[in-house]
Amino acid sequence: MSMLARSAAPLRQVAVRARAAPVRSMHGEYKHIPFNYDKKPVFAAKVAAYLGIGFFIPFIAAFYQLSKST
Repeated sequence: MSMLARSAAPLRQVAVRARAAPVRSMHGEYKHIPFNYDKKPVFAAKVAAYLGIGFFIPFIAAFYQLSKST
Protein backbone atom coordinates (compact mmCIF):
# COMPACT_ATOMS: atom_id res chain seq x y z
CA MET A 1 0.00 0.00 0.00
CA SER A 2 1.43 3.33 -0.96
CA MET A 3 1.85 6.29 1.34
CA LEU A 4 -0.83 8.27 -0.50
CA ALA A 5 -3.43 5.53 -0.22
CA ARG A 6 -2.87 5.22 3.52
CA SER A 7 -3.09 8.96 4.17
CA ALA A 8 -6.33 9.44 2.18
CA ALA A 9 -8.48 7.33 4.53
CA PRO A 10 -8.30 9.70 7.54
CA LEU A 11 -9.06 12.66 5.27
CA ARG A 12 -12.22 10.98 4.01
CA GLN A 13 -13.34 10.28 7.59
CA VAL A 14 -12.83 13.92 8.55
CA ALA A 15 -14.77 15.08 5.49
CA VAL A 16 -17.67 12.75 6.34
CA ARG A 17 -17.77 13.96 9.97
CA ALA A 18 -17.56 17.63 8.94
CA ARG A 19 -20.85 17.54 7.02
CA ALA A 20 -23.70 18.96 9.06
CA ALA A 21 -26.76 16.81 9.51
CA PRO A 22 -29.95 18.31 8.14
CA VAL A 23 -32.28 19.83 10.73
CA ARG A 24 -35.62 18.08 10.74
CA SER A 25 -38.62 19.46 12.53
CA MET A 26 -41.94 17.69 12.72
CA HIS A 27 -43.64 20.56 14.54
CA GLY A 28 -43.19 23.43 12.10
CA GLU A 29 -40.78 26.24 12.81
CA TYR A 30 -37.64 25.31 14.75
CA LYS A 31 -37.16 27.20 18.01
CA HIS A 32 -33.80 27.04 19.76
CA ILE A 33 -35.05 27.90 23.25
CA PRO A 34 -37.34 25.51 25.11
CA PHE A 35 -39.62 28.15 26.68
CA ASN A 36 -41.91 31.00 25.72
CA TYR A 37 -40.01 34.25 25.08
CA ASP A 38 -42.82 36.28 23.48
CA LYS A 39 -43.53 38.55 26.48
CA LYS A 40 -40.16 39.93 27.55
CA PRO A 41 -41.21 41.61 30.84
CA VAL A 42 -42.90 38.42 32.06
CA PHE A 43 -39.88 36.38 31.02
CA ALA A 44 -37.55 38.83 32.85
CA ALA A 45 -39.64 38.57 36.02
CA LYS A 46 -39.57 34.76 35.90
CA VAL A 47 -35.81 34.69 35.37
CA ALA A 48 -35.27 37.18 38.22
CA ALA A 49 -37.48 35.12 40.54
CA TYR A 50 -35.73 31.87 39.60
CA LEU A 51 -32.24 33.32 40.10
CA GLY A 52 -33.26 35.24 43.23
CA ILE A 53 -34.67 32.15 44.93
CA GLY A 54 -31.51 30.22 44.09
CA PHE A 55 -29.35 33.02 45.49
CA PHE A 56 -31.29 33.45 48.75
CA ILE A 57 -31.72 29.76 49.70
CA PRO A 58 -28.38 29.62 51.62
CA PHE A 59 -29.25 32.81 53.54
CA ILE A 60 -32.68 31.48 54.45
CA ALA A 61 -31.15 28.17 55.58
CA ALA A 62 -28.52 29.98 57.68
CA PHE A 63 -31.16 32.19 59.29
CA TYR A 64 -33.29 29.14 60.06
CA GLN A 65 -30.38 27.25 61.61
CA LEU A 66 -29.33 30.24 63.73
CA SER A 67 -32.86 30.91 64.95
CA LYS A 68 -33.39 27.21 65.73
CA SER A 69 -30.36 27.08 68.04
CA THR A 70 -31.54 29.90 70.35
